[in-house]
Amino acid sequence: MSISERDRLLSALGAELHSAYSEHKAIEPLTTRGYNLSLDEAYRIQRHMLTPRISAGVNVVGKKIGATSEPVQKAVGIDQPDFGCLLADCAFQSGDIIPFDRLIQPKAEGEIAFFLAEDLRGPGITSAVVIEATQYVSPCLEIVDSRIRDWQINIVDTIADNASCGVFIMGKSKVDPSRLNLASRKMVMEINQKIVATGTGAASLGHPANAVAWLANRLGELGETLTAGQPILSGSLGVLVDVNAGDEVRLVIEDIGECTAQFS
Repeated sequence: MSISERDRLLSALGAELHSAYSEHKAIEPLTTRGYNLSLDEAYRIQRHMLTPRISAGVNVVGKKIGATSEPVQKAVGIDQPDFGCLLADCAFQSGDIIPFDRLIQPKAEGEIAFFLAEDLRGPGITSAVVIEATQYVSPCLEIVDSRIRDWQINIVDTIADNASCGVFIMGKSKVDPSRLNLASRKMVMEINQKIVATGTGAASLGHPANAVAWLANRLGELGETLTAGQPILSGSLGVLVDVNAGDEVRLVIEDIGECTAQFS
């Protein structure tokens, strides 16, 4: 396959994923089709997937880091972190009602979101640099969703699919991370008043700031910057939990706050 044919293939796969997102339907895994896609090509597909929404005026408002915890990696067969973009049409606030029919096969996870006071760009970003540059952290419910049928994904599939981004729900509290040991903060997630997941900040690469540092350095390799004021979702602190229509989800992270959402 020539370079131009390969480019057309990546563009077509991105368009297919965009259609799956728009039509709320799942498609067959990209990695079962014999294309032998690389990680770099997966990120190029991701860009093609997001281009129609961005061209239509939907802004990129942040970044998300995926597959940072061992339970999540085991659940979806991934052995390294990845990242995706947060777009404005996926953003909700604590207490909002989330339209369930916009999702396909959603799963909830509890995270700590970082908001930077200054831009960060790798290389050389450490967790200490991240903490110093962070204005505040907030609790966040991320609802991951896969356009790949039955979550039959590997690292290439999920990267291409914008790191399996569904929607995200931001809590209202804003906490200075320099006052806390984020690694030891406890997380509890409930669905319909039943505890379904627990964890600590250490689940995300040992410390959530490690995940943000990883992203800053990875983006630096691509000539990109983490932007001040935008949410950075630092990765799940526990297992992924299925969400169904009618569910009420509540996240509590020790000393950071809570976040709730209802799906209808």
